[in-house]
Amino acid sequence: MKIVTIIIRTLIGLLLLALAIGYFMNLMPEPTTNGNFKAFEIGAVSSAYIMPMAKLVTFFCGLSFITDRFVTLSSILILPVILNILFLDYYLTPQALPISIFLFLGNFFLIYKHWNNYKSIFSVR
Repeated sequence: MKIVTIIIRTLIGLLLLALAIGYFMNLMPEPTTNGNFKAFEIGAVSSAYIMPMAKLVTFFCGLSFITDRFVTLSSILILPVILNILFLDYYLTPQALPISIFLFLGNFFLIYKHWNNYKSIFSVR
């Protein structure tokens, strides 16, 4: 089970790093968008801080997953970003849904594997 955890953590980390580096260095071509996805993209880009902030969080969490440092913090920190990616893909770009499902389930697998680190957060005093 330890090898499975390492593989999933590394794959998620590589994917997150590739997305963030591709965004900041303009390595990936702009996707052609239309309809509701175009409206969402215009809104997110015009805010001028949402996309860079999300990609910065993505970069540091990907780096954390690759180096196996602060994985507990990174799993919680990246969860809202992955959840937004999942919903965006489900409703607007279903062809990218398998990758977002992998990110979502892989992140929950990592949260499950490090559950002892989260117990104090969810304990009632």
